[in-house]
Amino acid sequence: MRILVVASQKGGVGKTTIAGHLGVMAEMKNAGPVALIDTDPQGSLSCWWNERQAEAPLFASVDIANLKTHLQQLAKAGIKLAIIDTPPAVTDTIRDVLAVADLVLIPTRPSPHDLRAVGSTVDLVERAGKRMVFVLNGAAPRAKITGEAAVALSQHGTVAPVTLYQRTDFAASMIDGRTVQELDASSKSAEEIERLWSYVFTQISKRDKVRTNVTA
Repeated sequence: MRILVVASQKGGVGKTTIAGHLGVMAEMKNAGPVALIDTDPQGSLSCWWNERQAEAPLFASVDIANLKTHLQQLAKAGIKLAIIDTPPAVTDTIRDVLAVADLVLIPTRPSPHDLRAVGSTVDLVERAGKRMVFVLNGAAPRAKITGEAAVALSQHGTVAPVTLYQRTDFAASMIDGRTVQELDASSKSAEEIERLWSYVFTQISKRDKVRTNVTA
């Protein structure tokens, strides 16, 4: 089972939206079964999932104190991908979650304030010795700062070659437990999510290649 953690110490960067969208896209691309896990006390991801009509992805309630055991149980049950949403604060919860991650996705909006807030998340991920990828979210079309933000982030790590732009369909889809793919599969937003999933899947699959090489 692969484990994707979506983390940021800055609130309002779109962690929950991205986690839910990637979970649905993974199912659409036959990378499931997928289990969504919400470790944020606000419970935004679980609230979104409770509004869904579709059965997939699944939602798994876990006890952080027994996180590794619960993840092992999910793997034994046939789950292929666990996507974990995290709270926007430096807590022991985040450290525990990062410890089990195969890949950490760090969303950030292209603004000076958001970029300054990235440092604490990067420190946590580096201390955990985990691979991380930044993704720019909520960008304004043709805004110069988007490119500048990508350059600034690249000084700290890998930046996903896909930017998610600010559009109302992202917010609209989250109201009733759907995603932009389910609202309109031909939309620009849906195309961006599909491309982001393709990139994330390639990155998280590197773990399997490394294990294969070690075994060989």
